Amino acid sequence: MGHNETIGGGGFHHVAIRAHDFEASVQFYTEALGFTKKISWGEGPKRAIMLDAGDGNYLEIFANGTDEPKPEGSIIHFALRTSDTDSAIERARAAGAEVTIEPKDLNIPSEPQVTPVRLAFCKGPDGEVIEFFQNETT
Repeated sequence: MGHNETIGGGGFHHVAIRAHDFEASVQFYTEALGFTKKISWGEGPKRAIMLDAGDGNYLEIFANGTDEPKPEGSIIHFALRTSDTDSAIERARAAGAEVTIEPKDLNIPSEPQVTPVRLAFCKGPDGEVIEFFQNETT
């Protein structure tokens, strides 16, 4: 993996989508495209899964999406891998980004084990939602 000197870490960590048919989406990405399950959490309409695309970049799929037409697709946010969430969000804030979620630690109650992360969210210049994602294992 490369390294981004400005925010630490480097590259995309994941892109998140909300699926109206969770099982069909997971099946498509795993069976048709070869992604593999990394972690999963939640139940029913609150379930989610992180699938490895094969190179340590992930697709995060959330349940409870709508089957109504989506003019701009199903992407919820994209996450950038960082080694310092706090510094990354401060750089974004200094550049004029609206911070929507301040840095926080979170233990994702996932399978096969709890996944500790530090994350923060902001909006980019066109309203795109950006997550800064810090974790040593995913």
